[in-house]
Amino acid sequence: MLRFVPQRFRRDRPVVPVVRLTGIIGFSTPLRPGLTLAGIARTLDRAFAIKNAPAVALSINSPGGSPVQSHLIFRRIRELAAEYKRHVIGFVEDAGASGGYMIACAADEIIADPHSIVGSIGVVGGSFGFDKLIGKIGIERRLYTSGEHKAMLDPFLPENPDDVERLKTLQRGIHEDFIALVKSRRGGKLNGPESDLFSGEYWTGRRALELGLIDAIGDLRTVLRERFGDRVVTPLISAERGLLGRRIYGVGHSAMVGMPLHAGFGLQGGLAEDLISALEARAIWARFGL
Repeated sequence: MLRFVPQRFRRDRPVVPVVRLTGIIGFSTPLRPGLTLAGIARTLDRAFAIKNAPAVALSINSPGGSPVQSHLIFRRIRELAAEYKRHVIGFVEDAGASGGYMIACAADEIIADPHSIVGSIGVVGGSFGFDKLIGKIGIERRLYTSGEHKAMLDPFLPENPDDVERLKTLQRGIHEDFIALVKSRRGGKLNGPESDLFSGEYWTGRRALELGLIDAIGDLRTVLRERFGDRVVTPLISAERGLLGRRIYGVGHSAMVGMPLHAGFGLQGGLAEDLISALEARAIWARFGL
């Protein structure tokens, strides 16, 4: 009768659940839902709750994104690992960069392909300046605020050096916290000058191994079979589905292809905003040549 029992429930074969953490973190487009804690929380809960699993594998492919969502996902993984006493193995695919690397640091060991993009331990922010353009075409910007800095870095106003410095101060604080997190997880494994490691630079998996940013070169299937035997079962854990087949997401998450409520068609911004979001997402991946 064992052959009729789902593999993940059979005790004659080791089971290592796999969770895919893919996409830009906290940033959604119509066709590419962003990676958020709300969207991945139930999946993580289900993966760590599988009984007798010797480990949980994370398949990571992200160029980064929101530092808040990156840290929230990092914390949830560490909390679940402690609660269920699970060893966590992170596998970097195309990219584990910036916030993607922060999430990878939630693993007890990080494994990457020789050509994976790893690192980018820094903080970046950007915008556009349209003040000269609207002046040329005869548009007058009218903005009404209560609060001296409420319109800080408005793209339709001339850039204010004081506002830029305030932003850079915020970025420095986030960067310092990111550095502290990496040091706490990688400890004595790091091998290189901090001026390089934490400069925002990124490397291939092979160079990242030399720098101590990862622990080994390999891929998920090969490593898990070597570690737990050829009969290891690696079920991909995804979001649960309701009675009508729709995915069930965490609290505060839209059921609309996994996007936050403000990102969908027909909601705030509409098609134009979605197109800009798609271009920005493409630009984030392009920073790493991907």
